[in-house]
Amino acid sequence: MPYYLYKIGTLNILTKMGENADFKAARVEANELRKALTPGEKARIIFAANELAAEELLSTPRELDHTLAGDDY
Repeated sequence: MPYYLYKIGTLNILTKMGENADFKAARVEANELRKALTPGEKARIIFAANELAAEELLSTPRELDHTLAGDDY
């Protein structure tokens, strides 16, 4: 499975910027991309079976684990 590099723009618009089989090379690409980002944009590396799965993972909001925050519910 490859590592996909995405730019996440304002309004959470995903733009695929590349893919790489090697994590270290993908990390270097992501760091170079981060230097050129404007405020409000992010760069993310995601490990997924294909582009569709990568975009689905990046688009799905994460649920907070309240036990890690130390709050009693």
